[in-house]
Amino acid sequence: MGLGNGLRLTWVGHATWIMETPGGKRVLIDPWVTGNPVVPDELKDPGPFDVLLLTHGHNDHTGDAVDLATRHSPKAVLAMIELGDYLEANGVQHVIGYNKGGTAEAEGLKFTMVDARHSSSFTLPDGTILHTGDPNGYIVTLEDGRRVYVAGDTSVFGDMALIGRLYKPDVAILPIGDFFTMGPFEAAEAIRMLGVKKVVPTHYGTFPALHGTPDQLRREAADVSGLEVLDVAPGGTVE
Repeated sequence: MGLGNGLRLTWVGHATWIMETPGGKRVLIDPWVTGNPVVPDELKDPGPFDVLLLTHGHNDHTGDAVDLATRHSPKAVLAMIELGDYLEANGVQHVIGYNKGGTAEAEGLKFTMVDARHSSSFTLPDGTILHTGDPNGYIVTLEDGRRVYVAGDTSVFGDMALIGRLYKPDVAILPIGDFFTMGPFEAAEAIRMLGVKKVVPTHYGTFPALHGTPDQLRREAADVSGLEVLDVAPGGTVE
C-alpha cells in the first residue's frame, strides 16, 4: 500500500521532504541539507522546485532556504509572516507571508496554515537569535482534492481533533522523534484525533536524542484500524 494516485513524498532527511503532486508540481518542505548528517549526497541539492514550504524558523528547517530559493527561484515561498519578512530581507523572491487560519494558493495548490506547538527562531552566524513568529503546520490541498497535513515540529495538542474535523486529511506527515517534538506515544494520539489512516513519520533518527521509531508508532497506534505507517530511509520515496 502507499499514497496512491500520483502523490510522491521523498524524504531528504530529518524534516526535509520533496512532495511531488498529482499535477506534477514539486514542493520542497523545510530545507536543511548543509550539515545535515543523514542527507544522501545526491539530495544535497534537491533540484528545481515550484513551491517552498516552511513550518518555522529553526535552522534545522530553514538552514538552506535562502540559498535554495535563490538558486531555483520557486514561484512561491510560503511562511509565517515574520519568517517571510526575514526571508525577503535576505533577498528571497515570491514570498507569501501569512498566518494561521489563512489559505494561500500557489501553482494550483492550496496551503492552509494551521497551528503547531513548538518555538520558532533563527540563529544568525554571529550567534544572535532572531525570533521568527509562531511555528505552524499546513493542510495542503492537492489538485485532485486530497489533503496532506504537514504537522511541522509540534507536540500533540487537543485542537488536532479540530484539524481532523475541518480538513479530514488523507495523509499526515507527523514528527515522532521525541525530545524536540512529540514521540510515538503522543503521535499515536494525534493519529486518533486526526482520523487519518496514512501516516508518514518524520523528524526522527537524525541524532541519538531523536529516538522514536516508526515501529514504536505502529505499536502505540495498534488500536487504529486500517492504519498505514509509511516509512522510508533518507533518500527513499513513499509512492
